Amino acid sequence: MNNFINVLQLIVAISVYYVWIFRFDNIIKEFKLFGLSDLTRSAVGTAKISLATLLIVGVWFPVLVTFASLLMGFFMLSAQFFHFKNKSLFIKRLPSLIFLVSCLLIASASLKII
Repeated sequence: MNNFINVLQLIVAISVYYVWIFRFDNIIKEFKLFGLSDLTRSAVGTAKISLATLLIVGVWFPVLVTFASLLMGFFMLSAQFFHFKNKSLFIKRLPSLIFLVSCLLIASASLKII
């Protein structure tokens, strides 16, 4: 189970890097669609990249995982809220939903709940 959670941490982290680095043009469009400012976008991006880094480092230092996964989950829940508010298609909501569930699994495993 521990290996599965470590792989899940890496998948979430690498996906966040990919979206925020290589698909940044899509991020700009979504934040404009959601009516959020450039400052908010920058703050969210900085936080998510930092949390992704903590998830990776958490493979070797597990004490960091609970904090990072719960905060990353909060961002994914926020994404769900904004997609719902803007009546986005389910396919647009699906990635943040998958990562929300993944973050909750990571957090629960780090707290030894599952």
